[in-house]
Amino acid sequence: MEHAPFTALARVYDAIMADIEYDAWADFILSYAADAGVKVASALDLACGTGNLTRQLSAQHLSVTGLDGSAEMLAVAAGQVPDVTWVQGDLRTFDLARTFDLITCVFDSLNNLVAEGDLLAALKRAQAHLAPGGLLAFDVNTRLGVRELWEGDSIEGLEALPDGSEVHYHWSHRYDAAAKLGVVQAFCRLLGGEHDGEEFVETHHERGYDPAELGSALQAAGFASWEILEYPDYAPPQPDSPRVWVFARRGPE
Repeated sequence: MEHAPFTALARVYDAIMADIEYDAWADFILSYAADAGVKVASALDLACGTGNLTRQLSAQHLSVTGLDGSAEMLAVAAGQVPDVTWVQGDLRTFDLARTFDLITCVFDSLNNLVAEGDLLAALKRAQAHLAPGGLLAFDVNTRLGVRELWEGDSIEGLEALPDGSEVHYHWSHRYDAAAKLGVVQAFCRLLGGEHDGEEFVETHHERGYDPAELGSALQAAGFASWEILEYPDYAPPQPDSPRVWVFARRGPE
């Protein structure tokens, strides 16, 4: 019943996340890029999952590549978003031998990098794949956000799936103070259809990143400039901000 993160979850992920405003996130990112004078013709969506943000970028007539570590998530993405290049790869080590005007990584995906040096390795890979003057945009949960992820430390619901069956999900959260990690146990049960009664669990870990350590990592990764802001008004983050957005530029060459 226990599965690796983002494997079994792929077939029910979009149903559970149906209310996430990927279209608004895309507008938030592209509006910042336009205001910053970044001309975006090509984009790389890191940790693209089932392709929800990737779809929004592609709809803007950009040349888009989606990269994710999960073959299962990419299979769903490829089945529902055309005109996108899909690549399986590790955020810390990928090498596509090309650059992009815009690189995105959303929905606290970088928080899944929990080992010492993981975040810096991923930022270095992103910086290396940006065209001169290009823009990296990502969001992360802060340390506070990881400690206090959900009110009541659980979420639960029942969602319809495309085949007419349903998924009941109960996800619980706890904070491991010794490891400084948030731990989410994602339980799902399928109801109806050929998989009626099937259950699975995935355990996900997240490390929170505060603005000061993000700035240090961005500097070490070679970015020329960056801003750390809040969604949706681009305001400076507060000490109690649970999530922040980062916009980082590669220097001109």
